[in-house]
Amino acid sequence: MDLDAVRTFVAAADTGRFQEAAAELAVTQQAVSKRIAALERSLGVRLFTRTPRGAELTIDGQAFLPHARELLRVAERATASVRTGRRPLRVDIIASRGAASGLMRAFHRAHPDVELDVLMLFDIETAVAAIRSGEIDASFRAVAAPGRPLPEDIESVRVLDEPLQLLTGPAHALAGARSVPLAELAGHRIWMPGIVPGTEWAAYYEDLVAEFGLTIEATGPNFGSDALLDTVADTPALATFMGEHTRLVWPAGHGLRRIPVTGPTPVYPHSLLWHRDNPHPALSTLRAHLAGTTAAPEAGGTWAPHWVRPR
Repeated sequence: MDLDAVRTFVAAADTGRFQEAAAELAVTQQAVSKRIAALERSLGVRLFTRTPRGAELTIDGQAFLPHARELLRVAERATASVRTGRRPLRVDIIASRGAASGLMRAFHRAHPDVELDVLMLFDIETAVAAIRSGEIDASFRAVAAPGRPLPEDIESVRVLDEPLQLLTGPAHALAGARSVPLAELAGHRIWMPGIVPGTEWAAYYEDLVAEFGLTIEATGPNFGSDALLDTVADTPALATFMGEHTRLVWPAGHGLRRIPVTGPTPVYPHSLLWHRDNPHPALSTLRAHLAGTTAAPEAGGTWAPHWVRPR
C-alpha cells in the first residue's frame, strides 16, 4: 500500500477539502486527486463523496480512517527505529558481570540521556558480523587474536587493561598471601572451566601458560560462576583467575580470597570495536567517555600477549 496515498487520504479527511490537503502536503490538487483515486482502486471502494462543502468520507472511508492513521504511526516508528540518533545505542558487553558491564554502567550514569540496548554475544566473529551488518553499534573484545586481523572497516581502541587476580579458598597454600608473584603460580592448579578453543580469551590464556609455565585446567562442564566458587572454596588444591573488575558475590562462609598477582601483573586487554562508517552520535559520546575515564596502563610491570594492540 502506497504510504503517500494513505497520508494524502488522512490529510483530506482531516481538512475536508482536497485543495487544503494539497496545500498541507505541498503538492498540487491534481496530485491529491490522483493519489486518492489510486488508493480507492487498490481498496476497491469509494473513500470520499464530493459535495458543495468539499469532500466527505463515505462509510468505507470512515471505517478505513483509523487504520490509515495507525499505518502512518507504524511507519513513523519503523523509520525512527533505524534513524541515526533516534534509536538506542546497541552495545555488546559479552557478560553481565564482567568489566565491560561496569564500563557501560558508568557510561549510563554519566550520560543518562543516551538510550542503550545492551546485548551479550559469545564470540568475536559473531560480534564483528553484527557490527558490520548494523545489528549492533559496538562491542567490547580483546583485539585481536593471532592470525585473525579485524576487517578493514572495523575500528578498535584499547580502553581498559584489567589486572588478573588469583581467587582461592581459605585452605589454599597461597590464601594468606597479600600478593603473589606470577612465577610462583607454576605448579599450582588453576581451574577455569568454560575456556572455549578459538575464542580470544582462550588465545590469551594459552599465551599466559606458554610464557610462564602455568597449569590451567579447563576440564569438566561449565556450570557457571556459582559452581566455580563453590568448588574453589571447598578444594584446597584449586585456584582460579578472576578479573579485578569482575563483580561476583559469594556466601560469607566460603572464605574466598582475591589475591593480586605481581611481577608482572597479567592484564586482560579490553578494546571497543565499531564500524568506521557508523554515524550514531552516541557512539562518539561513548568513545570520548571511555577515553576520559579509563586510565592508561602503567609503564612496565604488566603483561599482555604480543598480539594485543597497544593503547
